[in-house]
Amino acid sequence: MIKCNTEANDKTTTTNNWKTPGATVSGRYTDIVTYSTLLDGYFKNGRIDDGLTLFREMPRKRIKPDTVTYGIILDGLFRSVRIVAAWKMFHEMIESGTTVTFSIYAIILGGFCRNNCADEAITLFHKLGAMNVKFNIAIVNTMINAMYKVGRREEAKELFAGILARGLVPNESTYGVMIKNLLKDGAVEDANNVFSSMDKSGIVPSSRLINDIIRLLLEKGEIAKAGYYLSKVDGKSISLEASTTSLMFSLFSRKGKYKEHMKLLPAKYQFFDELVD
Repeated sequence: MIKCNTEANDKTTTTNNWKTPGATVSGRYTDIVTYSTLLDGYFKNGRIDDGLTLFREMPRKRIKPDTVTYGIILDGLFRSVRIVAAWKMFHEMIESGTTVTFSIYAIILGGFCRNNCADEAITLFHKLGAMNVKFNIAIVNTMINAMYKVGRREEAKELFAGILARGLVPNESTYGVMIKNLLKDGAVEDANNVFSSMDKSGIVPSSRLINDIIRLLLEKGEIAKAGYYLSKVDGKSISLEASTTSLMFSLFSRKGKYKEHMKLLPAKYQFFDELVD
């Protein structure tokens, strides 16, 4: 049974400004491609019930839904926060004998994680792993973050440590997920070690990741370590975001919490106490 912590479970959002494409002159739809295209349009425009009605029409037209059709419906249901309906649809898909591909598993795992159902996602992830289902690095990244979200830190660390054994290669998102979650947990040295590993692997951190790290370190009072990452800001490939600058101003200006520690920052940032609050 699905027991997700979501405020709008199975709530439908309807948008009425989308017109049905692809109808024949007689108004009848006769092939799976047309039905899938129509369903995609309905779900993307929030017309969930209209889409489900069209889907239920397919057997009467002797048209069997395929993997693509189910993928469209599952994704639409998860995005409209109809978690229970999505799970039932998945079981319906299995019972119909339709092939369940990796893309379907990815939709379900991602849908659970987006809708505060991390524990359900983790349970399914482990079951699929036991069935030798092979995941890509994007799914692994999602699951690492989900495990941290519900406090299953050791599982997250084990999953991260076993990436190469799975035949996968960590990317910037992988390292970013680990670094940010470690910093949130106060494991600053571990986060620095992961960043060093990323650097050694030849992956160049994005400007967004550097800003996230700087803000997390500043919020933890790790001024010297934040200074190290500030030194990587070159104004070209890596620039300070407005939210980072605003945080620095609030912490290092005349009335700031850490104004006495400003000397720990790179020289070009040691001017905040000259600004008026």
